[in-house]
Amino acid sequence: MSGFLVKQPGLLTLIQDAGRYGQHRIGLTTGGPLDGEAFKWANRLCGNELDATGLEVSIGGLVLEAQVDTALAVTGADMPFKINGQDVARWCTHKVNAGDKIELGFATSGSRAYLTVAGGFNVDQSFSSTATVTREAVGGLSGDKLKQGDLLPCQAHRPTALWALPESEQPDYNSDVTLRVILGYQHQTFDSVQQRLFFSSEYALSSRADRMGFRLEGQPVKSQLNGILSEGICHGAIQIPADGQPIVLLNDRQTIGGYPKIGSVISRDTAQLSQRMPGAKIRFEEISLEKAHNINCLAQRRFINTSLQQIA
Repeated sequence: MSGFLVKQPGLLTLIQDAGRYGQHRIGLTTGGPLDGEAFKWANRLCGNELDATGLEVSIGGLVLEAQVDTALAVTGADMPFKINGQDVARWCTHKVNAGDKIELGFATSGSRAYLTVAGGFNVDQSFSSTATVTREAVGGLSGDKLKQGDLLPCQAHRPTALWALPESEQPDYNSDVTLRVILGYQHQTFDSVQQRLFFSSEYALSSRADRMGFRLEGQPVKSQLNGILSEGICHGAIQIPADGQPIVLLNDRQTIGGYPKIGSVISRDTAQLSQRMPGAKIRFEEISLEKAHNINCLAQRRFINTSLQQIA
């Protein structure tokens, strides 16, 4: 078995595919890449299926040694990217040879990068997915983050062409974020004053942010509910606990919970949120379900119609 040897695992590097769906009934959450857009671009640059298994590198510090000749791409956060000590560009495909050293430094913009190889990493599925959820100890190589000495198996591949995403299509992770929200059925338990406060206030991303959810700090809002029976929770749900500070739930969220929810953030915006560091400024905007569908349809069409630039 050959592939990439993990020399340094970085702060938090996880094996991910598009996510684990259809398993909530047994208490397993979705997992998958927090920034699904960057993940899909990394796979497309390598000519893969969009759900092929890759790596999510949080903050940085990853060092790999190639044991096969193949091609790879890195997208997402601005992490210094080197092959054999030489700086190389992100958002494009690179040939690598057995013995090459691949390094990702620490992020200067954004917080999560995605590394894919041609054909994807060959990792056995667990409950229909390779996505790693450390809390549940499922997915990846052993249900945990990468460790020094791990081997990431993949097939040798010699690309016939190398590709790059035009700079105009690459995201900006420095700007403040407005999260578009579809109101949930419990929004009526927040009176008109509380809703106006929520949608007119600026929040800051706290340091209590992980793959389960991002806690915000700012104007507290209150629900008329003191508590509810635990119920299923969707991706992007905005829980309002007793302290009134919103929590936006993400991929590794629990499958059920009992806090009131004012609404849910659309997935395109949770991807942007996941790239922000503590202190980032966040606002919320109410949109209709119909507008959310339009946003997603247009974004999907733009992704399909965006042409990659051949660089070699």
